Amino acid sequence: MDTYSILRQFADSWMLIALFAFFVGVVVFAFRPGSSKVYKDVADIPFRHEDKPAARGGDAKEA
Repeated sequence: MDTYSILRQFADSWMLIALFAFFVGVVVFAFRPGSSKVYKDVADIPFRHEDKPAARGGDAKEA
């Protein structure tokens, strides 16, 4: 058998199963019970300094 046929059979069987398992793992990781607190914290990053907005022009310096 040539290399292409071996790799093709591997991709058709085991790699498909491995990639499906990886996908299911990522979905489970994203929707795990403890993740909502982390995602809520990350989503609130733009609103942390409402009393003092960022400087204009993208500078981090005080105007």
